[in-house]
Amino acid sequence: MTDSNGPGGAYDPATEGAETAFSDKMSYSDYLGLSQILTAQSPLSDAPDELLFIIQHQTSELWMKLMLHELNGARQAIIDDHMPEAMKLLARVSRIMEQLNSAWDVLRTMTPSDYTRFRDALGASSGFQSLQYRLIEYALGNRNTAMMRPHEHDPKGVALLRTELERPSLYQVVLSFARRSGFQIDRELTEVPAAEPHREVPEIMELWRAVYSDPSAHWALYEVGEKLVDLEDYFRRWRFNHVTTVERVIGFKRGTGGTGGVSYLKRMLEVELFPELWHVRTVL
Repeated sequence: MTDSNGPGGAYDPATEGAETAFSDKMSYSDYLGLSQILTAQSPLSDAPDELLFIIQHQTSELWMKLMLHELNGARQAIIDDHMPEAMKLLARVSRIMEQLNSAWDVLRTMTPSDYTRFRDALGASSGFQSLQYRLIEYALGNRNTAMMRPHEHDPKGVALLRTELERPSLYQVVLSFARRSGFQIDRELTEVPAAEPHREVPEIMELWRAVYSDPSAHWALYEVGEKLVDLEDYFRRWRFNHVTTVERVIGFKRGTGGTGGVSYLKRMLEVELFPELWHVRTVL
């Protein structure tokens, strides 16, 4: 006996109106461009774990693409004084960072011997050269222009980095919002695009001390300050996970891109994106 749903009683979604013929319609695969995405992995060795390595980095780059999109949206929302929209977007950025952190858990299943089988195939390529990661750091205010050099072979990439350097950073637009809210802040700190990594400034420390001493009187600034702390918290975890993963897989060997490997990554742990927001905790 057979069921009307299909041979042997198997469920047939077409009986409920589901589309099953796509010769002249856009399908799931068409919409997502899966034929391009799923054929973009080209291992250069016969090592089984090279596919893991490629996919982990490709998916991280996709998350970073979304992160840049949301950071730019949040920055514009703050410029336009649309703070609830900015809060939503900054919360999403932190969730994206959480996804990026989770990716290290998968990569850490690769052992040193697994990685050794294909490491030479990487040549001089390294995550250190990620253009999108550099754009994220520049957007957040860590504007170390020496880090543009790995991109000099890519004119379009350099143009994107220069365009970012011509804009105030996310932190600068937050400080500009504080100035519009009545706080006395030097316009140069908010309107002139930063050309170097942000360093602690006494008047900005005083701003956050006032905000955190009376959150109800400065709620919008208090909320955005906490969103920035959340974001940097996840960013610090990402850097730490990067360090521990690299040390677990290659020890203290030099990185494929020529950096000191773990020693270089440990130096990055010292970078503070929003120093006043962290240091104000000590003076409250």
